[in-house]
Amino acid sequence: MRILILGGTMFLSRTLAKLAVKRGHRVTALARGTHPTPAGVALYTANRDDGEAAYQELLQDPTAHWDAAIDVSRVPTQVSAAIAALQDRVSHWTFVSTVSVYADHAVPGGDESKELLPEWVEGQDLLEHYGEAKVACETILRSALAGEVLIARPGLICGPGDPSDRYGYWPARFARDNEPVLVPDLPGALTQVIDSRDLASWLLDSLESGLTGIFDAVGPKVPFQTLLGAAVELTGHRGEIALAAPDWLLDQGVNYWAGPDSLPLWLPTDAQGMMQRDGAAARQAGLRLRPFDETLEAVLADERSRGLDRERRAGLSAGRETALIEALKR
Repeated sequence: MRILILGGTMFLSRTLAKLAVKRGHRVTALARGTHPTPAGVALYTANRDDGEAAYQELLQDPTAHWDAAIDVSRVPTQVSAAIAALQDRVSHWTFVSTVSVYADHAVPGGDESKELLPEWVEGQDLLEHYGEAKVACETILRSALAGEVLIARPGLICGPGDPSDRYGYWPARFARDNEPVLVPDLPGALTQVIDSRDLASWLLDSLESGLTGIFDAVGPKVPFQTLLGAAVELTGHRGEIALAAPDWLLDQGVNYWAGPDSLPLWLPTDAQGMMQRDGAAARQAGLRLRPFDETLEAVLADERSRGLDRERRAGLSAGRETALIEALKR
């Protein structure tokens, strides 16, 4: 197959490109060109913020056609420009959305029938309104393609090369040293992440078969305590686990979920459903999930290769963690 990836050089889209080449497909990527291109991928350098003009070089050949296109954008204007430029040149469309499109994350077990957020509107910040922007992207594609599009709504994606630093924070932290580790006290809390390699494999299986529809692509539910216990065993960490109550952490200015000064994978009580989605439809459509400990091992190896002491986009710095643990013991 001839596959066009709008992206193809970072994390999920890079994983997709590499796997598609391995399967023998002819892969073209359109990206800014700021990251290395996987071997075997034909790169067209463009800035999608340029609208339809971004596709001029790609479409110089009037006979150019792709059996499938994959878009991972979160920017509605980029998606609308892509469909306008490429609709007549692509047979099957896949859009990678997110479970953040749902309006309510309080109740566990949600599926694709649940209510969505309102669509993003011009002038709203795209990062602050990430879910709304993805809703708008979905609407653009479903309208243009009369619903004949594969829309995957992943949960938190993790795996080697993850730039968000969320899932990798925990194995990296336990591997870094044997000093005490600050952990939110979350009895009963679950985690639900999907390995980028499992997601990429299923997306390629699906476009190869021509699958369309909307699917929550989510991973196995793993208790937070089980995940941390596996990380301790894998890394051989021998230090203390300093459990802190969520309210105390919030009082100290520690953030949920992601970003600086955070404890990743920790969610507010009214958002627990985000990591407890049903996911049955995607599994019935062929999504296969590896055991969580395989993902953990691969992520730890990747974290070691990137440097356990590097600056991170998510989590606590060593100094901040030490100060918090000292305050906790007072």
